[in-house]
Amino acid sequence: MSEPSGSPATSLRYIQAVQAALRWALESRDDTVIFGEDVAKPGGVFGATKGLYETFGDKRIFDTPISETAMLGMALGTAMTGGRPIVEIMYADFMFVAMDQLVNQIANTRYVSEGRWTAPLVVRTQQGYSPGACAQHSHSIEAYLAHTPGLRVAAPSTAGDAYQMLRTAIIVDDPVVVVEARMLYPTRGDVLLDSEVEEMGGARILKAGRDVTIVSWSSAVPTCLAAADQLAREGVDAEVVDMRWLNPLDHSTVSESIAKTRRGVVVHEANLTAGLGAEVVARATESLFGVLQAPILRVAAPDVPMPAAPSLQAAVVPNVDRVVSAVHATLGY
Repeated sequence: MSEPSGSPATSLRYIQAVQAALRWALESRDDTVIFGEDVAKPGGVFGATKGLYETFGDKRIFDTPISETAMLGMALGTAMTGGRPIVEIMYADFMFVAMDQLVNQIANTRYVSEGRWTAPLVVRTQQGYSPGACAQHSHSIEAYLAHTPGLRVAAPSTAGDAYQMLRTAIIVDDPVVVVEARMLYPTRGDVLLDSEVEEMGGARILKAGRDVTIVSWSSAVPTCLAAADQLAREGVDAEVVDMRWLNPLDHSTVSESIAKTRRGVVVHEANLTAGLGAEVVARATESLFGVLQAPILRVAAPDVPMPAAPSLQAAVVPNVDRVVSAVHATLGY
């Protein structure tokens, strides 16, 4: 990340960082438009677009009918004719009704046109559990998206990355889905508002360690950092890697870390079976089989729908104790 010249970091909530990136796009790029359900005068259900309509007007930010298929189809047409649309899909779960537009049309634009057309658009959405949310509002869909050639997938875990990675998504010439985490919206962090726009891709080591590597992204990252703190009090030095970008997937940072510690645990909120953690484990095992001291373990939600009751959610979502237990298991193998 490039340091801003003479400007200190600004403390913002995650959702404020998203809003700041959207404002940056509208101010710096005349080709940018933002649309979705309730994003104009209402300012977005979660406040991501609050105040933008009043500044930029209804030609730059506007509401759409409740049709995710129409939103993504309009985004593709806008992108192919010179615009840089940013579409908000209110809940990631709602994207399933528009998967044809996303997977068959948007992701394939460059390929089927032999590179003559691109689809430089951003789809913003948020995912994961929250107290009271039902099974139709709590999916974690990153594996569906990262599986699709032609789609780029970002999963920021901090306010700083929410700002930086969204700006990167806005300027690249590929379609990018930025998957935010609803439970992280109130969290606060330092944001470098005047920094240069980063290149796409790259995991980040958030805490160096020597005994075991813990790999995660999005909402599970704070859990992993808290687990690393608990492990440190027990004398275990854990390294924590935030994947950040899930397509392109930064295998080299993960493999270098696990090659050093020779043990690994991958943590995510999505269901265990066919989750993206399996891909991370498979790649690391293929390249590091000869140096591993133990199997790389996964900590994820069990293969059940996400319940609405907070007490039941607590039994499903990975927590500090489960991560610590997995680390002990791999250390004791």
